[in-house]
Amino acid sequence: QNSSEMPETITSRDAARFPIVASCTLLGLYLFFKIFSQEYINLLLSMYFFVLGILALSHTISPMMNRFFPANFPNKQYQLLFTQGSGESKEEIVNYEFDTKDLVCLALSSVVGVWYLLRKHWIANNLFGLAFSLNGVELLHLNNVSTGCILLGGLFIYDVFWVFGTNVMVTVAKSFEAPIKLVFPQDLLEKGLEADNFAMLGLGDIVIPDLRSLGSAPFPYSLKKNTHTYFYTSFVAYIFGLGLTIFIMHIFKHAQPALLYLVPACIGFPLLVALAKGEVTEMFSYESSAEILPHTPRLTHFPTVSGSPASLADSMQQKLSCPRRRRQQSPSAM
Repeated sequence: QNSSEMPETITSRDAARFPIVASCTLLGLYLFFKIFSQEYINLLLSMYFFVLGILALSHTISPMMNRFFPANFPNKQYQLLFTQGSGESKEEIVNYEFDTKDLVCLALSSVVGVWYLLRKHWIANNLFGLAFSLNGVELLHLNNVSTGCILLGGLFIYDVFWVFGTNVMVTVAKSFEAPIKLVFPQDLLEKGLEADNFAMLGLGDIVIPDLRSLGSAPFPYSLKKNTHTYFYTSFVAYIFGLGLTIFIMHIFKHAQPALLYLVPACIGFPLLVALAKGEVTEMFSYESSAEILPHTPRLTHFPTVSGSPASLADSMQQKLSCPRRRRQQSPSAM
């Protein structure tokens, strides 16, 4: 809010470098676990993800929790201000406004954080993991289909190599006691909530295909077609790919790189739809940053703002409710 930055757009160069950076990070973590004591590394990581998890979960549940507060809830406004210097040279380091509702969400998230820190329970792990995934999809953006294909293609090779070619991926995933993965108890019926035999799904296997799906979702609007065909197709493709991953893992009793099955599905299904509609050329030439979706309010300039999500939403709603003549804007201004 303070920096007024738009979600970070992943370029084709970023997509091409992503598997290399990810490989270096993965190998670095593997060497850390081999050289240093796993107990101390996980203690440091637990504290780090404890703070990040609380903030991410609080941000995620805030819109939903606002519906449960009564109209007469005493919602007071607060401001956290930290400055450097004095007089004309005073510089704001932190300027964050929040309200009582935000504090309630933060308190609830802190309960989950303490639960995770003390018990490492799989439910708390999954709550944090889902919050990280949602925030990742919100903060990152693919502006065209080609970039998504480059990203998924590179990570396809990355995932297959580090799972089938070495034991690095599996070792790090099992040693890394942090909510960087979703875990699914395989002995839930026998042991209930105390289950301890898990299947794992990395958060990257959730966020990366979702970025690819959302990158092509607005494409029909550029052709003046008010349809969600490509989004639903990508959604079904993801379910199919993940189901196939689980099936193969169950048959062969071996860890499977999820992107081995998700990438062909998430690229192939929408491509088949585009072929059937005769829209392949338009799909790969589409740039989402140059289009404005119908009925979607967009800012034409980005002033510096501060405030809680609820207060900013109320402010935007009041401005949108005022009748104003719509001005024609150039794509570069958007």
